[in-house]
Amino acid sequence: MKDLSQESIAVIMGIVEGITEFLPVSSTGHLIIFGHFLGFNDDFGKTFDIAIQLGAIISVLIYFREKIFTLIQNSATDQKARNFLISLFIAFLPVAVMGLLIHKWIKAMFFNPLSVGTALIVGGIAIILIEKKSVIEEKEDQVEDVSFRQAFLIGCAQCFSLFPGVSRSAATILGGLIFGLGRTAAVEFSFFLAIPTMFAATIYSLVKDMGALSYNDLKILGIGFMVSLVVALGVIAWLMGFIKNHTFVPFAWYRIIFGSFLLFILI
Repeated sequence: MKDLSQESIAVIMGIVEGITEFLPVSSTGHLIIFGHFLGFNDDFGKTFDIAIQLGAIISVLIYFREKIFTLIQNSATDQKARNFLISLFIAFLPVAVMGLLIHKWIKAMFFNPLSVGTALIVGGIAIILIEKKSVIEEKEDQVEDVSFRQAFLIGCAQCFSLFPGVSRSAATILGGLIFGLGRTAAVEFSFFLAIPTMFAATIYSLVKDMGALSYNDLKILGIGFMVSLVVALGVIAWLMGFIKNHTFVPFAWYRIIFGSFLLFILI
């Protein structure tokens, strides 16, 4: 597989990013694993993994464009809309601060398949326990009603996603369920919170590494971007239907089985 062209690898990685970014299975973890086995884990590969998240961000903007436009439009006159935008900013702050403080250390210590496999298993068990305890009785399911306190606590939960294999989606969705949101509201808030979080991480990475990127590198990034955008858009639409009648337990078992397989072949 290491003999594949960079264009082919970009397509594969774009598909992986698009499928896994908004599911509670860890897109970063999957990209690290696929990059490892495809021989795409050099410095450019690591930049690629972060940069193609921009495609997934755009897919959120496209899917929720009407709600986003309405929120921004109403924020001038509607306190509820303003409060929701403030809630997103509050939820973004913890991971922004923690990312600046410890991201380099985490990248050096935990960006490897062994750490990812372990985190997948631990996260899968956590999902099962949270679903079993069922913090999911009848709750407020309007994402616009997220309080500042809930937003901050969900933002703190998102900090766990700095560790590859944990999953930003899993951390924020489960955080939402634990701290009082209904399932639909928790998932939607996770999507909206992805916009500032992933946008900041992507732009920071691109600005930092732009001088070292060649024309061919930019072409490879463009391929990954477009593929991840199209695939992620389909996944968002599917997930919004799935959560109406299902829990996240199937994703938990996938994490445990896949993580165990990884540990089996790596240890």
